[in-house]
Amino acid sequence: MNCIFGLQYYPLKAFNQIFMNNFFCSARRLTPVVQRFSAMCLILLVVASTATAQGDLLISPLRIVFENTKRSQEVSLANVGKDTAVYAVSVKNLRMRENGAFEEITVPDSGQLFADHFIRYFPRKVTLAPNESQVVKIQLIRTSQMTEGEYRSHLYFRAVPQEKPLGEEKAGEDTAGIAIQLKPIFGITIPVIIRKGENDGDVTLSDLSVDATAEGKPVINVSFNRTGKMSVYGTLRVFHIDKKGKSVEVKLVKGLGVYTPNTLRMFSTEMDTDKGVDYSSGRLHLVYTLQNADDTEKEVEAYLDLSSK
Repeated sequence: MNCIFGLQYYPLKAFNQIFMNNFFCSARRLTPVVQRFSAMCLILLVVASTATAQGDLLISPLRIVFENTKRSQEVSLANVGKDTAVYAVSVKNLRMRENGAFEEITVPDSGQLFADHFIRYFPRKVTLAPNESQVVKIQLIRTSQMTEGEYRSHLYFRAVPQEKPLGEEKAGEDTAGIAIQLKPIFGITIPVIIRKGENDGDVTLSDLSVDATAEGKPVINVSFNRTGKMSVYGTLRVFHIDKKGKSVEVKLVKGLGVYTPNTLRMFSTEMDTDKGVDYSSGRLHLVYTLQNADDTEKEVEAYLDLSSK
């Protein structure tokens, strides 16, 4: 199971969020025939883009945030497989560990607020033919009962296995023995966040260091220190600056965040080795761009002198 920020794979497909938002806003108004054709065009564009993916389900957006006057939002689903697929929609409550991994919980940690009691969503089951799309609507409820802070739960989209009718067997199949068949069940979760009150989430970067993998690839380690009542989310860029002042981007990580109630996330990632960078000299410049739901941004920076290592 892999995860960056709130996206948790079991495993399934992720893709370019901005493109999908624009696509589905138009696709919902199309006729079924044109909608299927448009979805096929979408698949070709996604495959041709730099988005990485696995499985047959595309979801957009990958993060839902309610704040200010927002009362309802939509999640768009598309089946890019060759077979009809059925997905059950439910809610999970997850804890983020300091290393960024997630685990399911039923009782909130101290300072953690669940959002599941304050949302409703429909439909609860989605059937998608190949190249077909549909939206799941999410609405806020009982907001008058909320106190100030950030509430979070995760929508869980689980693939429902296609069962064969009882008695249907392959010709010539030996039914005298006992057979056990294991079927993997795929799913993906996306965070649903409700914010009540001022978004005072902030972050600093600390404990920068560089080491190497067993194969000798350079790895940057950094700690994210969150403050305030709200989570933080953004993009991390790592630049190498040589002795002559030349700057080269050696890593880009999108969708990196720290959830409440956590105040610390320790993160490590490999840096590029195909740009002729000498990681034994110069310095590293880290830029973390916080991205708020209202599209405002803030940059947080940190430096690591490599020559002193």
